[in-house]
Amino acid sequence: MSEHRPISGVVICFNEQDGIARCLESLSFCDEIVVVDSGSTDRTREIAARYTDRVIEQPFLGYVKQKNFALDHARHDWVIALDADEALSPELADEIRRELAAARDPVGLALDRVTWFLGVWHDLGDWYPDWQLRVFPRSRGRWAGRDPHDRIELDAPVKRLSAKLLHWNYRDLSDQIQTIDRFSRHQAVGMFEEGRPFRLIDLIFRPLFRFFKGYFLRQGFRKGLPGFLVSVSSTYYVFMKYAKLWELEQSR
Repeated sequence: MSEHRPISGVVICFNEQDGIARCLESLSFCDEIVVVDSGSTDRTREIAARYTDRVIEQPFLGYVKQKNFALDHARHDWVIALDADEALSPELADEIRRELAAARDPVGLALDRVTWFLGVWHDLGDWYPDWQLRVFPRSRGRWAGRDPHDRIELDAPVKRLSAKLLHWNYRDLSDQIQTIDRFSRHQAVGMFEEGRPFRLIDLIFRPLFRFFKGYFLRQGFRKGLPGFLVSVSSTYYVFMKYAKLWELEQSR
């Protein structure tokens, strides 16, 4: 026999007016939706209020702390945690409902995320496969990791689902470059604060390996020019992460 388990959809956001409706609509089957906004200056909060009366304002604490803040405001133990630039496909929403109804013990559900960028779905290459643990009992899991690359640490088994989590990460190449600049800074600061030393070998060879893995091993070349651009941009991200670590060491 199956049973209904109340679910909280949890989303953090900032200036996501273009994608927040798509995200929240995909969570409409949840028993509640919690949106934590960090001071949006566009129509994000107005749009979110159409889907839930639980739009909470919280200045940004960092990705890990902000997402844990959102978890703490969920009323139900089972949560689906999405970013504002993501959405459950209808097939994935159905699969999640079936899995939770049949679950007898705590379990996490890992979702198969595929990204839309430059006119194609990147189901090959540097960004795929991209398994994301996003459905879990919050009594058994918390966000952890180094900003901006957060992850769920879960005291329960994890099962992979087959349907897709849809992802729209960048508006265009300019948006991607700006994000790379911001994220590589976060990563460099994290490594610096942990005492990780700069090594020239990392700066030279890690970017090259990143390109080889994404473009050749993961067959990004099969996505044409978009696949090539994604592999090059990922290479640039890795290069800038270590270059900024060197810069921090020099400024010290």
